[in-house]
Amino acid sequence: MAYEFKLPDLGEGITEAEIRKWLVREGDTVSEHQNVLEVETDKAVVEMPSPKSGTIIRIHKEEGETAKVGDTLITFAEAEAAAAEEAPEGFLAAGQMPFEPPARKSVTVMGELPEHEEEEKPLQAMPAARQAARDLGIGESALKKLKGTGPGGVITKEDVIRFSSKKLYGEASDEFGPVERAPLRGLRRTIAKNLKKTQQETVSVTVFEEADVTELWELREREKTQLEQRGVHLTFLPFFIKAAQHALRDHPRLNAALQGPEGNEEVLLKKYMNMGVAVDTPEGLMVPVIREVDKKTIVELASELEELSELARQRKIALDRLKGNSFTITNYGHYGGLFATPVINWPDVAILGTGRISGRPWAVGKEGGEGKSKIAIRRILPLSLTFDHRVADGAEASAFLSKVVRYLEDPALIFVESA
Repeated sequence: MAYEFKLPDLGEGITEAEIRKWLVREGDTVSEHQNVLEVETDKAVVEMPSPKSGTIIRIHKEEGETAKVGDTLITFAEAEAAAAEEAPEGFLAAGQMPFEPPARKSVTVMGELPEHEEEEKPLQAMPAARQAARDLGIGESALKKLKGTGPGGVITKEDVIRFSSKKLYGEASDEFGPVERAPLRGLRRTIAKNLKKTQQETVSVTVFEEADVTELWELREREKTQLEQRGVHLTFLPFFIKAAQHALRDHPRLNAALQGPEGNEEVLLKKYMNMGVAVDTPEGLMVPVIREVDKKTIVELASELEELSELARQRKIALDRLKGNSFTITNYGHYGGLFATPVINWPDVAILGTGRISGRPWAVGKEGGEGKSKIAIRRILPLSLTFDHRVADGAEASAFLSKVVRYLEDPALIFVESA
């Protein structure tokens, strides 16, 4: 008997997933709980096991396609039916009908074209398909290699769109010359969707500040070698997290979310301190969440950051480690940037951006009186804070950022005021 394996409810409010990679092919025999495919959802890659044993009859979704919860992924014959197929000729179990598997469907591997036929045939394509090919920059020679799914093998518009999404590069061009078409999918598609939602759901404004972190620089230089011997890689990020944590204590409207329908919104002031930290991966930014940062030391934060960052880069991080943030930090300075206008990580109300620390001439000491200032080369950190102006005003955002500066310029305060 045939069994349809459908995309199950993955929890966390997820309604769809992208087919990332098939681990089986049509005709394969699988066992119960054997992983049959990888799906990508909300920045996490999940391996999906088969709920039953049997032989794959048909794979319904191709790699790169999106499946909604309840969509059929695989149809396969269960093990009992497959066993009937292998029975001696003429032998059938009582009440059993002969099992004849359907002809195996030919699946085109992503990025490949069907084999070129020796005798070239005239192009059979619907007008809409021809127009779609022109819009997508697919030349007629490439179009002729397509196997149409319309009546009599005629190429349809859907065939052209599907073909374009499979990384066909050679024939692409626009009115000015050759181009390379890369479909927006996977993590990049998730990022694009989230960024669009943020721009639609928030009224964002960015304020800037600079901090003299010379003392913090010297502190890290003194301690990092000893911690490396303990297997801990000490970066500046744990200090940024603790400084933000202390400043948020006095400015709770930046550790919040805005909820409810327009005209009836309410501000949800979060009593917990869960920091999302942007991590660069080969496929785009991910934001693992470190929970209860107010209860963790600098060393504990450094260890957890290293662990989560590696899991994110390997795409092995659990989905629940990407949820529950109340505030976010992005350290673009690690890649050479100075100032930026970071995009809020919705549903947060604010995000702190840290730029590249560089040596610059700086006025040191008090102005006027006996303690006149002097010019010295200091380590200067640029800071950017993007916030939702509906929840907080510029005065509060600036005060918060000034407090972050205070903790970073005098790192002893971080330890004095920590629990």
